[in-house]
Amino acid sequence: MAVYTDVAVEDLEAFLADYDIGNLLSYKGIAEGVENTNFLLHTSSGYFILTLYEKRVATHDLPFFLGLMEHLHARGLNCPQPVRNRAGEALGKLAKRPAAMVTFLEGVWPRRPSVAHCAGVGAALAKLHLAGSDFPMKRKNALSVAGWSGLYQQASARADNVHRNLSGTIAAELAYCEKHWPENLPHGIIHADLFPDNVFFLGSELSGVIDFYFACTDTLAYDVAICLNAWCFETDHSFNVTKGRALLQGYEKVRPLSAQERAALPLLCRGAALRFLLTRLVDWLSVPAGALVRPKDPIEYYRKLRFHQAAASVRDYGIEE
Repeated sequence: MAVYTDVAVEDLEAFLADYDIGNLLSYKGIAEGVENTNFLLHTSSGYFILTLYEKRVATHDLPFFLGLMEHLHARGLNCPQPVRNRAGEALGKLAKRPAAMVTFLEGVWPRRPSVAHCAGVGAALAKLHLAGSDFPMKRKNALSVAGWSGLYQQASARADNVHRNLSGTIAAELAYCEKHWPENLPHGIIHADLFPDNVFFLGSELSGVIDFYFACTDTLAYDVAICLNAWCFETDHSFNVTKGRALLQGYEKVRPLSAQERAALPLLCRGAALRFLLTRLVDWLSVPAGALVRPKDPIEYYRKLRFHQAAASVRDYGIEE
């Protein structure tokens, strides 16, 4: 269960006394998520999500994340809204952690994404990119290509214990991506973590996008590549070209990709697969004995990387060049 910090009811009630959200009726930890501690609050005014930010989230980044959610919502993207206290502040402190509340979104995330889900998330991602185009704040992506060598150094000595010759495979891929990574593609605000558990649906209709705590300024098409990795592979790690086509067509109905972005997509997908392979590998090798949070399997992204290494063009993802 991804609750790293326990909160006593007395402390929570004292924290909530500064907000106009009614009386606390109940609260419970949310198992999903691996970065922060999250609680579902039920008050006499409704439901809210309370997040306590753990050590992986830098406190100085929180105004960016909270401000971005307000900005995107004002431009029509359905995402959680920070709840401000009576002093007008969106960020407080609880259990010695930075803490914030956001509004609750109805819907469920798709455990087995369908073609319709992929089309919906493609369109939502494009809307996010357009809505973020005039957001005034910037945040460097510490997990883009310049940051991957540091992750590799953390994991290289024990990577072969996870999979045969994994260290050598990652080293070769890292060198390739660093040499060929595109520099002049359109940049802007990206979500950078738009996995199925961060997108809610009511039936086949997308009802909201959540979890902006990896959002940053980076290559827009790289965000598309992250989504192709997250949404369009089956449980046997085969790429579903029908889902890929739906996601890309959904995106392009809102924001068409340039010829340069299309040409770069196989490389961007390789980079996205390498990024999540590396972060998962570091987490896999860092779990202390007896930990309640089980890290995600890095080999899933090793297999996805192999597919992208064989892709010749954007045709392999379902659309024409």
